[in-house]
Amino acid sequence: METIISKFKQNRFLQIFTIFLRYALGASFVFASILKIEGVRFAPESGKNAPIDSLPHFFETMFQASAYWHFIGWGQMVAGFLMMSQLFSTLGAVAFFPIILNIFVITISFESSSILLITSLMVLGNIFLLVWDWNKLKFIASPNPKNYLEDNHEFSKRKIWFYLGLMFFVVVIFIRKVVLNDY
Repeated sequence: METIISKFKQNRFLQIFTIFLRYALGASFVFASILKIEGVRFAPESGKNAPIDSLPHFFETMFQASAYWHFIGWGQMVAGFLMMSQLFSTLGAVAFFPIILNIFVITISFESSSILLITSLMVLGNIFLLVWDWNKLKFIASPNPKNYLEDNHEFSKRKIWFYLGLMFFVVVIFIRKVVLNDY
């Protein structure tokens, strides 16, 4: 498996795809985290009068548990930033996985078909990133990991990706806070 992944990592298109997938997934979490950090509802209206087994009621319950709402926001912010940084993207993908898996299970549980496609693609994208970084993660996941193989191409290691990620991080926060200040 490792040699197959290493071969794919030499493909320039897949390198660019991976870099921008990290930006996209990270940006989605940073964007969503800001409202939670500031203590603002996810939905514009309260869901406290919605049926108890509905998604709006679930979101309202999480919102009312203020410390938990902030915790989710900060978790998303940190995971998103790590992923967008490119330098710490493996750690970001690891932190991202349980959060997006939880969101995915919530969309299945509440039969939210409109969000299910998006969360499914985010889970698949995150799995792709975890497989992409298997050479680093095998020491955690495998009982007999053997040797470390540094197979990241020089193109993927360029500093420009870090600076671009940092710029995207700031731009996402700016767009959420200034341009879309709709709360």
